[in-house]
This record gives sequence, C-alpha cells and structure tokens, in this order.
Amino acid sequence: MKKLFLTGKPGVGKTTVLLEIVDNLKNNGYTLGGMISKEVRDKNLRVGFQVISLQTGEKGWLAHVSQPIGPKVGKYRVNIQDLIRVGVKAIEDAIMNPGIKVIVVDEIGPMELFCKEFKNFIKEAILSEKFMIGTIHYKASDQLIQAIKSNPIVKIVEVTFENRNFIGKTLTKEIIDLLRKA
Repeated sequence: MKKLFLTGKPGVGKTTVLLEIVDNLKNNGYTLGGMISKEVRDKNLRVGFQVISLQTGEKGWLAHVSQPIGPKVGKYRVNIQDLIRVGVKAIEDAIMNPGIKVIVVDEIGPMELFCKEFKNFIKEAILSEKFMIGTIHYKASDQLIQAIKSNPIVKIVEVTFENRNFIGKTLTKEIIDLLRKA
C-alpha cells in the first residue's frame, strides 16, 4: 500500500479521521502537502465548503450557496477557479516538492470531479512515488474513482461510527511503518 483512501457515509467523520492522521504524521516529523476541504457554517446552517492548502494555509471557496456561476451540486455551485488556484496548486506543489513526503487530498467527490485539472493531478499523485492519503466520497461514481479503487497499491478503508474513534491511530501507525521502510 502506497496510497490510502478513507470512505464512509456522509457525516461519519472521514475528514476528522484524516486530520487526526495528518496531525499525528506532522507530530512525528513528516512534511505533508496537498489540500483539505472544510465545511463553512453561518448561524448553524452549512453555506459552503472551503478548500485549504496544507502547505500555505491559503483558502478558497470550493462551493457556496451564493456562488453565482459554476456546476451545481445540491444547493451549492462549485467554484472551479478557487479549486484550481488553491486545491490543484497545493496537490501539484506536493507532488513536485521533494521535501514533502505525504500528499493529502480531502476529498475526491462530486464537486471536485467537475474539474479536469483536479482529476489530472490526482492521477499524477497516484503515479508518484510519494505516499498519499485522502478521502473519497461514499457514493461518487467516476472513472477516476473506479481506477483508484481497483489499483493494487491503493488501500480503501471505510470509516464507520464503530471505528472512527480508533482508526486514525491504527492507520497512523501503519503509515509510519511504511514511510520508515521506504
């Protein structure tokens, strides 16, 4: 396994587990790059999602209820420009930077899959020698997701309500063991 992807039903805690693993790896001295997505709420209502570069902390809107243009997913419109400017650039930088040991991508889902540049850099990250960890939307269907799931160097782990409180620690140990052997 050189690539690890978490999946699970919406709200189960995939991103929370991913961020736990990211923090654990950072605390063990590993340098990570890539992007994470974070939901944004206003008065307890979800209004959108930000995309954040792990390397720089730069933020952009992945999708928002008030986004005027872009592909529609539910009540949101996807901001392709910000996804490219922040998310795709963060993935590209993580692939190219020799100091970064782990590429992080949260998430490969319906919103991100509208962006061909995103899909191209996910393919590059999979082909790279670097370790990769990410999340895959539970129900998203795309040729890219099928290719990831059928790749022999990829391990898919389902996050459930039963395992979410301990799976991060278990996976961190596995990843550190693999990185030390590499």
